[in-house]
Amino acid sequence: MSDVQTGTIETKVPARLDRLPWARFHWMVVIGLGTVWILDGLEVTMVGSVASRLTEKGSGITINAGQIGTAAAVYVAGACLGALFFGQLTDRFGRKKLFLLTLALYITATTATAFSFAPWFFYLCRFFTGAGIGGEYAAINSAIDELIPARVRGRVDLIINGSYWVGSALGAAGALLLLDTSIFAKDFGWRLAFGIGAVLGLTIMLVRRHVPESPRWLFIHGREEEAEQIVGSIEHDIEAETGEQLSEPDETLEVRQRERIPFREIARTAFKIYPRRAWLGLALFVGQAFIYNGVTFNLGTLFSTFYKVSSSAVPVFIIVFAVGNFLGPMTLGRLFDTVGRKPMISGCYLGSAAVATVMGLIFMGGGLSKWTFEAFIVGTFFLASAGASAAYLTVSEVFPMETRALAIAFFYAVGTAIGGITGPLLFGHLIGSGQRGQVVIAFFIGAGVMAIGGIAELFLGVKAEGKSLEDIAQPLTAEDAEGGPGDGRARADGGREGAEEVPADVLALRRDAQEARARAAEHRAEAQEADAHTDEGRRQRETAEVLAEIAELQARALHERADGHELVSEAGAGDAEVAHARCEAAHARADALEAQAAALGAENEEQAAHQRQLAEAATGRAAAAEERARSFELREDAERLDDRVRSAVDDQAEQREAAERRERAEALERRVRERLERRTTRDRQGFVRFRPGPGSGRYAGGPFSSAAFDDGADLDREIEVIERALQESGTLERRDLERRVGARFWGPGRFRAALREAVDEGRAQRFSRSSYGPPQ
Repeated sequence: MSDVQTGTIETKVPARLDRLPWARFHWMVVIGLGTVWILDGLEVTMVGSVASRLTEKGSGITINAGQIGTAAAVYVAGACLGALFFGQLTDRFGRKKLFLLTLALYITATTATAFSFAPWFFYLCRFFTGAGIGGEYAAINSAIDELIPARVRGRVDLIINGSYWVGSALGAAGALLLLDTSIFAKDFGWRLAFGIGAVLGLTIMLVRRHVPESPRWLFIHGREEEAEQIVGSIEHDIEAETGEQLSEPDETLEVRQRERIPFREIARTAFKIYPRRAWLGLALFVGQAFIYNGVTFNLGTLFSTFYKVSSSAVPVFIIVFAVGNFLGPMTLGRLFDTVGRKPMISGCYLGSAAVATVMGLIFMGGGLSKWTFEAFIVGTFFLASAGASAAYLTVSEVFPMETRALAIAFFYAVGTAIGGITGPLLFGHLIGSGQRGQVVIAFFIGAGVMAIGGIAELFLGVKAEGKSLEDIAQPLTAEDAEGGPGDGRARADGGREGAEEVPADVLALRRDAQEARARAAEHRAEAQEADAHTDEGRRQRETAEVLAEIAELQARALHERADGHELVSEAGAGDAEVAHARCEAAHARADALEAQAAALGAENEEQAAHQRQLAEAATGRAAAAEERARSFELREDAERLDDRVRSAVDDQAEQREAAERRERAEALERRVRERLERRTTRDRQGFVRFRPGPGSGRYAGGPFSSAAFDDGADLDREIEVIERALQESGTLERRDLERRVGARFWGPGRFRAALREAVDEGRAQRFSRSSYGPPQ
């Protein structure tokens, strides 16, 4: 199936979800979805707790310490492949279907693990258990971030990810009881331990059935009515719960809907549009996966090998270890929303690396007792736990909405495959050697990869605290739908029927425009992060702002060219003249935008002036082409009206209507020509420096605003709205008039152009610099 486009819509769903107060609905999301980490912690810790029992005679399965490490690696491999497989299904078929399916797979596989009779069967069961958990990561992380308000997303994500250690404590506590040979036989207690996961999974399934599908996923995939119903129901319940009326948000998002986004688009988005964020995700995941999987899967054998802790007592140390890990995100989580992502993530990664290094040095000399060793382990992972939880938060936040589940799956799979498989294998075999010096090598490697993750966050991290997901990474479909302020036409048909109908050159141009907009977003982020208190920081900010403006202009130019090609490809035989004229205008506007970008990047003022002259000429060509297209349309309208008049000569009312319409068309054409003549006169009187797009920059508004590209019926309607508002209200200040007519939704420069034309045509009167009224 191709990435079929089903329509273009404007929605307030993201803003409505982000402004919700915390309520019972959010607790249901946390309990119903966040409990996946409890299951993962239960599984990983269960194996760590029963590992030493499995290697004993009479356990019912013949397996050694090295094979336990292999089983851990197989579990992680299953999680990686499951994340990739179910991740793309999650983006294609929805969050809810997949988080129910993956939970069912987990319950089945962990139940089968209890009946293991040989290493190969144990490996097989662990693989499918891991596949279910990996699929859960993709479906659950994306659903949670899309349902939790932006202002608390960081702390909620960290606490939910940290709940892994609640499962770990439960697994260890359960194993402590079930491994007691005075209660359960050696070959039965460890089997019963795996049943805990299945029972907990069934309980979670009952709660999860009531969690709705992500509204953000629904409106992207052509189901906007269902998304509106779900958000409306949530808002209604919260208003009833709090007794307060929710305010209507102003922010809207325009998206071009698609049935699915292909995998090649995910890879291109990650590594071509957002390469810095891609490397950041890999660094964070490899670091935490290596040290976490390496230590956790082998913690039991580590204590039994070097501190002679019995298999029945190992769970006590794991419970303490798990509590320390859960306290990390619980106590530090709030700081990720207040202090910020970059300082907290880098601090946690680098801090845990430092503690692990000190622990390794002391451990090698034999200076640690079992409880002081446990204290160092808890200190290392108190910090590492918050950092690891933030790794999942990071990759979920910094990539576009349509790619979120598969992006999580991809970075989890690749990072975990590199760190999560090698970690358990390395630790398991080095622990099996029985030599402290060998184990310390693994600790040092773990500290090193954690330090790399912390350094990567310092240089590549994204300031995402408190921001909407759509502000951190604009949806790909929004970029497709958004032609920019200079869009040459409106898509009245609501989108394409199928992707195969869109010419390849149009798709290529729109993809290039997406990349340019992504570059603009990156430059704007660099400008925000620059230190405005130093001269160097101010220079960096100014440079980044200019680069962002250049990239935005380039994106708008590419959209204009795409619109031009699409107009010609869609035109019928009778509309060919209009389409070609509109296409010519679109290309001229693109030339003007590219000239404006070149002027911003010029090496000297002489080159900049030359490029501005080229932009002025291209703007004139665009206006002339639009005028021709409008003339063609008016002529065709007049001809059609004449045909109607001739065919209905006996109908006097229809004749009068035809004459009035023809007069209106002629009057509109006359006003359009007069406006163009006035603009040409003004342009000849002197060149005004301009500001080519939204945001701060070195230019002020002028003749190249997008309003200059529209001299037809749209501008006439806007003038009528201004005229009517002044007649109804009398004299108004400019700002009051702008608010009254809703000019903020017209587009950059349109209100200024319409108000100026209204005064020139005598349909409004200017009384002072900022006050206007009806003509006297």
